[in-house]
Amino acid sequence: MKFDKKEAVKKAMLLYAVTDRTWVGDSTLYAQVEACLRGGATMVQIREKGLEHDAFVAEAKDIVKLCHTYEVPCIINDDVQACIESGADGVHVGQDDMEAGEVRALLGEDKIVGVSAHSVEEAQLAQQRGADYLGIGAVHATGTKTDANPLTWQDIRDITASVSIPTTAIGGIKLDNMLELQGTGVDGVAIVSGIFAAEDIETATKALLAQARKLVLP
Repeated sequence: MKFDKKEAVKKAMLLYAVTDRTWVGDSTLYAQVEACLRGGATMVQIREKGLEHDAFVAEAKDIVKLCHTYEVPCIINDDVQACIESGADGVHVGQDDMEAGEVRALLGEDKIVGVSAHSVEEAQLAQQRGADYLGIGAVHATGTKTDANPLTWQDIRDITASVSIPTTAIGGIKLDNMLELQGTGVDGVAIVSGIFAAEDIETATKALLAQARKLVLP
């Protein structure tokens, strides 16, 4: 997929679905991702901590193709080589992973590089080193990131005001608390359990998308 980078990435931040196979059950991750795409997810990140490399790449290839059918970018968590082999649109890295400049050097200018940021200093450094967007969090305590310290409303506002690249908030964000982020300057939200733990993923995603649109209204 080819993107007019900054504007496309900003639009993709609106409802960013981050996978977690904890709730796959009798379904498949592919089917769950398809349900969230039907519901209107604007970006998908494949996050797999437990799969060995070849299995991860095989799964990612299928999900990347699926996302492209819906004209939605697909990002790989952490694994630059898996991104290259699967044809994904980019990589998201945390502060303890490969540094953004190294990721950019390996992927080139066309791919999307996202970085987790918990402070103004981390955010500005990520932007300087070539990040296309920031994932800001954790907003709330969350079971998927047990070592994350929640940020305040002011922390998030300070981070978004310090950079010019798009941002998405992550961490314990749900339908009933999302609008607490109004005024922080984020371009959207990244959701894990609010999508993938839902009994009806498509319906849950539609509701989250409608709320995210309210969040980013001027």
